[in-house]
Amino acid sequence: MTAVLHTDADPGLWCERFGGDTIPAGSKRPALFLDRDGVLVEEVNYLHKATEMRIIPGAPAAVRAANDAGLPVIVVTNQSGVGRGYYGWTEFAALQAALVLAFVKEGAQFDMVLACAYHADARAPFDRPDHPWRKPQPGMIKAAADALALDLSRSWIVGDAASDIEAGRNAGLVGAVHVATGHGARDRDIALSIATRSYLVRTAASLSEAAPMIMSRSG
Repeated sequence: MTAVLHTDADPGLWCERFGGDTIPAGSKRPALFLDRDGVLVEEVNYLHKATEMRIIPGAPAAVRAANDAGLPVIVVTNQSGVGRGYYGWTEFAALQAALVLAFVKEGAQFDMVLACAYHADARAPFDRPDHPWRKPQPGMIKAAADALALDLSRSWIVGDAASDIEAGRNAGLVGAVHVATGHGARDRDIALSIATRSYLVRTAASLSEAAPMIMSRSG
């Protein structure tokens, strides 16, 4: 079962939840937050065609390992291409469906996907540079935490951009892993500078290398 929260009242936001509404009783769970482009799929400027989607080797296995460990897996992705008018939510949804299916075929599942189309250079009504959902703002992460009863203080994010790493810090996560795929080489120094005494920033070649590092710290 999926539920899409995307209405004319807030045309720049997308939230898709997979599975039922039952949340395990007891203490809140840590989670694994993932950027999409450059982490799950190869970076393609304004990717919106399934024919151009290339899954990064090892990504499905990493997601499956998080599933097996009981960690909810949430995708949080900036999608300024929608705001700029390069493609619409219909194209985004079609590509997401292809991505989800490809991972399911590998035994890997996502718990939620959130996206934000707002950007300073977008067309109206998407021309908002500081929307609380747009990374590095923490809105997508916090919305997922509210919906899934997550413990952000024990959760991690994996991203290739400095904005991913900063979003994790702004949301109160325990740490982040900056990967070398996607824009990783460009943003490595900035990403590492975001670390604080209470917010760990580690590096990895890809999600497949990052996942075991995170799960060993998420017990």
